[in-house]
Amino acid sequence: MLIKTKINNEQKYVKISEPSLDEYLNSAFLKFSIPPVSEGVRVYDETGTEVDADVFEEVAQQPNAGVFTIRFGDGSQGTTSSSCSEWMASSASPLLDIVTNSELELSACSSNDTIIVDEDDSPPRKRQKADKDAKHLVQSALTKKPGGDRIVKEYNRTKGLTDSSRRQMVNILAADMTETHGTSPPRHVREMYARGIVALFPYLMDPYSKNGYEHFYDGESGSGYLAWRLKTIQRKSVSSERRGSSRELKGGGPTTRRDASFNPEMTLSKEQCSEAISFMKHSSDEAAIKQRMKMTFQYRCSMVLDEEKSPDVLTEFPRFKDVKGLVEQDFILLFGENVASKFLERWPTTFKQKVIQQCKALPTSSELEELIHSAEATSYEEEMDDYPLDSGWDSDLSSIILLLHLIPPSAQGRKRPGKVSASQAEKHLVVFKKSGTSIQEHVDAISSTTKPYLLAIGMKKSAINEFFIVLDKQVIPCKSTSSLGAFDELFKAHFVFGTIYNPALYNMYTFIQTTVYNIDIGKVQESPRVAEVRARLLH
Repeated sequence: MLIKTKINNEQKYVKISEPSLDEYLNSAFLKFSIPPVSEGVRVYDETGTEVDADVFEEVAQQPNAGVFTIRFGDGSQGTTSSSCSEWMASSASPLLDIVTNSELELSACSSNDTIIVDEDDSPPRKRQKADKDAKHLVQSALTKKPGGDRIVKEYNRTKGLTDSSRRQMVNILAADMTETHGTSPPRHVREMYARGIVALFPYLMDPYSKNGYEHFYDGESGSGYLAWRLKTIQRKSVSSERRGSSRELKGGGPTTRRDASFNPEMTLSKEQCSEAISFMKHSSDEAAIKQRMKMTFQYRCSMVLDEEKSPDVLTEFPRFKDVKGLVEQDFILLFGENVASKFLERWPTTFKQKVIQQCKALPTSSELEELIHSAEATSYEEEMDDYPLDSGWDSDLSSIILLLHLIPPSAQGRKRPGKVSASQAEKHLVVFKKSGTSIQEHVDAISSTTKPYLLAIGMKKSAINEFFIVLDKQVIPCKSTSSLGAFDELFKAHFVFGTIYNPALYNMYTFIQTTVYNIDIGKVQESPRVAEVRARLLH
């Protein structure tokens, strides 16, 4: 968990493993390289309200927590100055020099207690020096290149960069890199430029990645905006050697074998499992069916991850197709209720409006403008007879489709179909049919196996009566009648049935998986665009 922290005029991210005040203060002291102080320390939020140990966990986990300020003393400096004196005395060595022009001012000490510690080999010191050097490198490159000053001014004004400004920044830095190190600069050089970007522009940092700059350059996979630009330069350079990238795919995602949250009281024998499956096929008692589904959960998990058996899951467990809520139940058994509830809790409050605002900065089109208008519409407007966008989806589903425009599909390569637009990708996400349409006829018309998608049935797109999940010509009814709830079930169906994401929707789904549900963070392969959008939405 990352918390923006300010001491005096210096502001940094502080990383903690658990949301407790003691853990936070210890980590902050280490991050700012100041001695631990046990008395007279207070933490305040952006409104100036004190955050004590009783409420720290709840306040810190709020999406809009903002910057926490650490202050020392309660009007007098006596207690904290004493603490500093004790620290100085216990740390006395040739490495401590009293100086007049201080480089390190401890906010826990009085103004007369300024000291400096000669640089050592401690990890915080090394990180600070690396960040400082990298920041200076990037700042220098942008200052001396045309257009660089405009990028810096834009960030200072908006605390972010538009897509075009980000592309220009990457081009400038890649050019600066190749001027000094050639078209194939070593890994540590590429990482230094990526580190410098987030050191100079901290709001571009991805809070969910290991270092925060992997969307600009990831040394492990050789991916990122800087890496892609360098590859373009290499292709255009006649003298450059073509190098194959050793891209190692990470684990994580719907097809990953994982330990389930649910631990059954007893493990069924093969005979007991067969009896439970047979019972479910003939029973009309939904409560009993759900109980037997829970009992056979482990068997089903092993089945969906077996390439030979997975196509038969819906044949073996056909009640998915007529008993609503079984997809939700299996997902809860797999991840727990806290994870299962995250999308419906966080999308309306944390992500929806930010996605809409980000999409307003995209290149305009009539389709995009219609989606934005629909996403901003109220339920009252949608129900009006003279509603101007009668052909559009409702507000919630429109905001999800906007995410497709904000994180569009990646190109599939030369041997596969080329670039897929967000509009084309939408057809792989949801299909609308008017009420009265035969669902069976729709399924019969499917000519090939398909990844899960939503089938929406209603009089118009903004007023859907029923949602279904279609998977390999099989139809599963959604428990929810709302578009947000139906999309939630669609996403979960990938994990319940061990189905990979549709390539056209992969970027959007990985964003939902890691950023909203917080599943397999750091394990799943993400596009740099996913990390970039996450950095924008979470800052």
